[in-house]
Amino acid sequence: MAVNESQVVAAEGVVIDDGAIVGYAYDGWSAPARLGELCRVRAGTIIYADTDIGRGTLTGVHALVREHTVTGSDCVIGSGTIIEGHVQMGNSVVLQSGVFIPTDTVLGDRVFIGPRAVLTNDRYPLRRRREYRSQPPVLEDDVTVGANATLLPGVRVGEGAMVGAGAVVTRDVPPWTIALGTPARFKDLSPALRERNATRTRR
Repeated sequence: MAVNESQVVAAEGVVIDDGAIVGYAYDGWSAPARLGELCRVRAGTIIYADTDIGRGTLTGVHALVREHTVTGSDCVIGSGTIIEGHVQMGNSVVLQSGVFIPTDTVLGDRVFIGPRAVLTNDRYPLRRRREYRSQPPVLEDDVTVGANATLLPGVRVGEGAMVGAGAVVTRDVPPWTIALGTPARFKDLSPALRERNATRTRR
């Protein structure tokens, strides 16, 4: 592993695998990476300085967590997932393998995002730069996003809502509904699905 003690503060029980980089010093960094108790960082993962990783959070292999990301406790950051920085994550968030989270995104408690789902924050990439402003998605508590779904910039997904696999979400999703298709259309969740997401069992 590559850990510079001046750039990392690791609490009791933290495990950092060989081949992981924690406290990566980018230009302008100002504070160490902070890892709460019982965090596990697996091989190939890079966590920048100026991050705060909550207690019990786990990564897969080859994940990337950029600067000014703050996670709650007991999160999972899957293999190959990219968190582009300045991201706020609640407790018990699960990002499965290959998820892309852009700058300034906000994820509530118990959010689940399935493999290869993509969130975006730039409506006109490399166009209209003088007018550019980040338009990150906001996912409220207990949102579930299926595999390979895409959320366009500025979308807000309401509490308890679900996004089906492969859906393309172009507008806000009301709470306790399900978004299906391309572009996504909304339906009320069935009574059987109107419950909060389960939390991860600590191993």
